[in-house]
Amino acid sequence: MGEPRGFMKYQRTTSGKQPAEERLKHYNEFLTILPPEELIKQGARCMDCGVPFCHTGCPLGNIIPDFNDLVYRDQWHEASQRLHATNNFPEFTGRVCPAPCESACVLGINEDPVAIKQIEMAVADRAFDEGWVVAQAPAERTGKRVAVVGSGPSGLAAAQQLNRAGHLVTVFERADRPGGLLMYGIPDFKLEKWRVWRRIRQMEEEGVEFRCSVNVGKDISSEQLTRDYDAVLLTGGATLGRDLPIPGRELKGVHFAMDFLPQQNKRNAGDEVNAQIVAEGKHVVVIGGGDTGSDCDGTSNRQLAKSLVQFELLPKPPDVGNYPRRTERPASTPWPAWPVILRTSTSHEEGCRREWGILTKEFIGDAQGQLQSLRTVRIEWYTDTASGQQKFRELPGSEEEWPCQLALLAMGFVGPEKQGLVAELGLELDARGNVKTGPDYATSRAGVFAAGDMRRGQSLVVWAIHEGREAARSIDLSLMGQTNLPSVSAGEFAVHAV
Repeated sequence: MGEPRGFMKYQRTTSGKQPAEERLKHYNEFLTILPPEELIKQGARCMDCGVPFCHTGCPLGNIIPDFNDLVYRDQWHEASQRLHATNNFPEFTGRVCPAPCESACVLGINEDPVAIKQIEMAVADRAFDEGWVVAQAPAERTGKRVAVVGSGPSGLAAAQQLNRAGHLVTVFERADRPGGLLMYGIPDFKLEKWRVWRRIRQMEEEGVEFRCSVNVGKDISSEQLTRDYDAVLLTGGATLGRDLPIPGRELKGVHFAMDFLPQQNKRNAGDEVNAQIVAEGKHVVVIGGGDTGSDCDGTSNRQLAKSLVQFELLPKPPDVGNYPRRTERPASTPWPAWPVILRTSTSHEEGCRREWGILTKEFIGDAQGQLQSLRTVRIEWYTDTASGQQKFRELPGSEEEWPCQLALLAMGFVGPEKQGLVAELGLELDARGNVKTGPDYATSRAGVFAAGDMRRGQSLVVWAIHEGREAARSIDLSLMGQTNLPSVSAGEFAVHAV
C-alpha cells in the first residue's frame, strides 16, 4: 500500500471524452487517457486489501493491487509485466471490458472504487509506446501441431499461449481478417482495428500462422483437420443471434445486429460493401438493450439516422449512477456482486430514446415488402407463485405503432452454429446448446477441445481470454504430460517480459 491515506486523499477520476457532437462525425476512438501524474494518484487510491475482492470480479485473475501500486510508484515497465502475466491483451480489455473488478473493489463499499480499468488501459498503451511489447518466440519447438478454429479473443489468447509453449499453431478464420468480434463486432469508435492488427503482427512474429477466408467444415473438412493436427481447439463463438419470429419478420429492413455492425467496420477498413444496411434518413428501432444494441445506437447515429429508439423487454433498472456505493446498490445485487443498475453508454449519450418493459408484436410493411413501422405493447413483470419464475403479462390498452424503416435485432445470442463443424465432429451439446466439455475443455471427440462463447455461451471479452488461456494449458498438458502455462483456476501466475 504505497500511500496509506491515498483513498481518502484523492477522488476517483476517469478519462475524458470528446463532445458528442464532435465524435459523431467520425468512427475513431474518442476517450482521452489521464496524464501520468493523475494516474499515479489513482493508483494511490488502491488499499492493497488483505483480501482483494477485485480478484473475484476479474475472470483473468489480474493481479490488480500489484499493478496499481507499481503505477503509484511510477514503475510502469514492472506494472506492464504484472498486467501481461495474466492478460494477453490488456489494450482490448482496458477499452471494452465493463470492469466487474471495479464493482467488486473493497473501496466501493462506501466510496467510489479505484479506477482499475483506466489504469489498465494506460499501462497497456504505455507498454506499446515504450516498445516493451515485443515478440516472444519459443526457445524450442515441441513438434506438436495445434489448430485453433476461430480468431476471436479466446482463440487469439489460446494461440499465443500454445505457441509460447513451443507448439506449432495455425489459426483458421472464415472471415477475411482475423480478430473475430474484435475486428467485426465491436465498432471502431470503441476499439480501433489497428490495435488488433498490432497484436496479430506480434503473434505472427512469434510463429503463429493465420489462415483467413477458410471456413472449416466447408473449405477444409473436419476430418482432415483432426488428421493433420495433434489437437484442435474450437473457439468459433456463440454466433447464432436470437431471432424475433413475429408477423412481418420477412420484411426488408429487419436485420440482425451482427449483419449490420460488421458492414460498417468493413467500410471503415476501406472495403466496398455492396447493398450495405444503412440507417441514414430512416427511423431506426434497436430491439435489445445490451452492449450490442448500444453499438447499433452509436453506429446508427453516425450514419445519420432520422430517429433512434432502443427497446428493452425488462423493466428499467434503478438509476443510481455507474459506480454505486453500498447505500445506493439494489438489495438484490449487494457488494461485491455486479450491480443491476441503469447503465448509460457513450452511445446512449450521443442521442437515443430508450423504452423499457416493451414487447414488439408485429413488423408492418408496405406493398413492396419494405418495413414501415412496428407495433408494440407494454408489459409488466411478476413472480409466478407456482414456479417462482419471473414472467410478464401484456398491459391492456398499451398498444402503440412506431415509425420504423430499419429494425435491428440485438437480443443476444443463443449459442454456436450447429451445422458444419460441430455436426461433422458429432460433438455433444449441453442443455443450453453449447459445445459440452469437461473441466479440461475436452469435448466428446478425442483430441478436440472447445473454449470461449462456443463452450460457455455469450459472455465478456475477459471471459473469452480466460477460457482461451485455460484451454491452452489443458491442451499443453494433454500433449506433453506436463505444462508450465499458468492457470487462474490453479492460482498460478507467471511474470514474463512483454
